Parts: sequence; C-alpha cells; structure tokens
Amino acid sequence: MPRLAGLFRIPLRVPHGIALTFDDGPHAQGTPAVLEQLERAGVKATFYLVGEQVARRPSLAAEIAAAGHEIGIHGHRHVLLLRRAPGALRADFDRAEAVIGEATGVNSLSYRPPYGVFSLAGLALARERWSPLLWSHWGRDWERRATPNTIAARATRGLGPGAVVLLHDSDAYSVESSWRQTAAALPAVLTAALETGEPFVTASQST
Repeated sequence: MPRLAGLFRIPLRVPHGIALTFDDGPHAQGTPAVLEQLERAGVKATFYLVGEQVARRPSLAAEIAAAGHEIGIHGHRHVLLLRRAPGALRADFDRAEAVIGEATGVNSLSYRPPYGVFSLAGLALARERWSPLLWSHWGRDWERRATPNTIAARATRGLGPGAVVLLHDSDAYSVESSWRQTAAALPAVLTAALETGEPFVTASQST
C-alpha cells in the first residue's frame, strides 16, 4: 500500500500531530461508546461516515459534528470502488455528500474509500471535491480474532508525528460487535498517543 499510495500521491500520514480516525459509522451503539471516551479525553477525531448509515441515523451523525469532530466522506454505499463504473461512482459521491451534509450541516473536506482501495476513476472523481487520506496505523479491529490488546498494540506500534490511526466505530461491514473490542481498546490507544507528546489533529486541521 505505501508504494502505490506514494505513486498516486495519496497521503498515508498528516504533516504534524496524530490523527485519530474512525470508519463505517454512525452506529447506534459503537459511535456513542467512542464519542463518550473522546469527550472524556478532550480529543477530537475524524469520522469517515457512510451515507447509507447516516440515512438510518441522521441525528447521531449530527451529534458527531456537534461535538466538534471532523466529518469525512466514506461513500454512500460501502462498496469497493474497483467494482463500480465512473458514472455509478459519481452518483454515489453525490448522494453521500448530500445525505451526510444535510445530517451534519458541514461540508466535508476529506475522503477515504471503502476498504482503503481507490480505482483510478474513483481517485480522480474524489479529488474534484475532497482531499484523500488513507492511514499509517491500524488496529485491524474488524477481524474476528481481534482483542482490545491486539487492537491497541497494532494501532500504536511505532506511533509518532504524522501518524494516522484507523479504527472503526461500527460493525456494519465487519464482524458483529467488533465495535466493542474497539471501544475497549480506545483508552490504551489514547494513552499511547498522549505519551508521544504530539497534539491530536483532525484530517483538515493537519494541512
């Protein structure tokens, strides 16, 4: 991934600070669990929301934005971009932008594709309106065997300036109840990030 991302100038890191990011929400239980911990720690994160999930829970999407977290776009449907024609991609992006914008009241600046995989058409279309961002660290919290310990260890290994940490506040596209493992791992992730002395930033704050 790093070599391909570099070839196509897709950032895996931010210029400074540590960016904590959450994909696939909002989720009725996972998102509130994550929001509660972030509020307690005084940390702002970036939530890459899925339009079809926002359509189910618009008030929860609004709650994320009202708490001061950045709203990113993760598409309307969580489908691999490589499987979609340019016209279908544009329609998906349009719908995601409209649904998420209406629910949150903000214009998103950042985009991350489902599964972290761009097609050439998807990358070009996304860049027309957003800045793409992938990640440098992940907890692999969607896996069946993931535990709070393994998630925290993977997400914080070599953590330092410019790191982008990927976690999930939703199990909509992964193992059922995986969000519980993520929520349980989050305190250790936050502690490790704080110990670096780096500030927390959101995707657009880092530019």
